[in-house]
Amino acid sequence: MASLLALSGAVLWGVGDFLGGLATRRLAVLTVLAVSQGVGLAGVAVWVALSDDAFPGVVELLPAAGAGLAGLVGLGALYRGMAVGAMGIVAPISAASPVVPLAVDAAHGVVPGPLQWLGVALVLVGIAVLSTETSSVEGSRVAAGVGLALLAALAFGGFFVGIDAGADESVPWAVATVRSTSVAVAFAAVVASRATLRAPRRLVLVLLAIGVFDTAANVVFAQASTEGAIGIVAVLSALYPVVTVALAWLVLRERLGLGRRAGGVVALAGAALVAAG
Repeated sequence: MASLLALSGAVLWGVGDFLGGLATRRLAVLTVLAVSQGVGLAGVAVWVALSDDAFPGVVELLPAAGAGLAGLVGLGALYRGMAVGAMGIVAPISAASPVVPLAVDAAHGVVPGPLQWLGVALVLVGIAVLSTETSSVEGSRVAAGVGLALLAALAFGGFFVGIDAGADESVPWAVATVRSTSVAVAFAAVVASRATLRAPRRLVLVLLAIGVFDTAANVVFAQASTEGAIGIVAVLSALYPVVTVALAWLVLRERLGLGRRAGGVVALAGAALVAAG
């Protein structure tokens, strides 16, 4: 069940991220975030009411609140990165997020094993290959969107740590806290920046779909983390860039050279080894 839920989460996140990157090419990032994050809040509230779970307490849900903030930052960076750069480059780099839980474990005295060190090395090699592009005019340079992809990876790593801790108390309340925090921060940012929430009619359904896919992914990931080992769940969930890249290839006809495709595979393999270890 944990594996099935984790794979479902990867598919849902992959589709939602593709749609988010697509929408951000036409709308401001804050507009996409605020509307899409707000979509799932009502459904999550109903889920909490039906679950009949007791409120764990404010302190117990602080990690989930942190996950909500980190997830929002990660999505914003990922969406913008895919708007200015190639999805086939940005999405795999963002999958380096398991390195963050590894660092947290190390800070608590859990020494990384050989498999994890190998994973970190592969992630760094994959990122280096993906990040560099050759121009006939400027020579080698950093590819567009790489910095945002790295920020997304760090933020998603924080999201995984926070939601795992919150889900141990209550899955529905953890997801509700994540979503409430992200919605509150997104709308506060909209007000502060005086951004608009208006979107063309042709994009309204896309924004609704982003919210549905992202919320559903949060739900199944949180549930999966309580059903099985978080390492295995993280490995399978980290496959979401495969879906995003496949959609970019099918819908946008995005093409990458053989070397860049190999770099993406190496980065994803490294992320999987880090999480598995």
